[in-house]
Amino acid sequence: MWRYLAGGVAALLLVAAGVLVFKSPARSDTMLPAAPMKIEAATGEAQEALPDSVPEASPKTREEKRFNRYDKDRNALITREEYLASRRKAFAKLDTDKDGRLSFDEWAVKTTGKFAAADTDKSGTMTPKEFVATAPKRKVRAQVKCPPAGAASPTREEDEG
Repeated sequence: MWRYLAGGVAALLLVAAGVLVFKSPARSDTMLPAAPMKIEAATGEAQEALPDSVPEASPKTREEKRFNRYDKDRNALITREEYLASRRKAFAKLDTDKDGRLSFDEWAVKTTGKFAAADTDKSGTMTPKEFVATAPKRKVRAQVKCPPAGAASPTREEDEG
């Protein structure tokens, strides 16, 4: 019985400590230096300091861009033909014999081509080693190389002088 009592008291103490911690005002012990008004680039030209936040496109702006991609004649209206134009182009690429119909082989040409390329021994089956070649290729993003923090920002002595 005393175990339950001790556990209950411990739980209440933890709750009370949590309330005290979360009710206390947030405070930072470290002060950030003021942002410099001008930054000298490697070329020696003065540039304005970067803004504190990066502006983002609003959802309306994204929708306007999407709308404009479909509205080819720029009359602020999307016709059925404009809406289906991208699908027609995709269909035309797949319809290799240009008969206006897609056979299964035409529709599956990318997949069958991928299988044929991966089946290096032309056995009609893929081994686990061959199957690895069918994995989707991911786009390689350019990696941004940032200079060290000390090299790009002026020191306080340079700011004051």
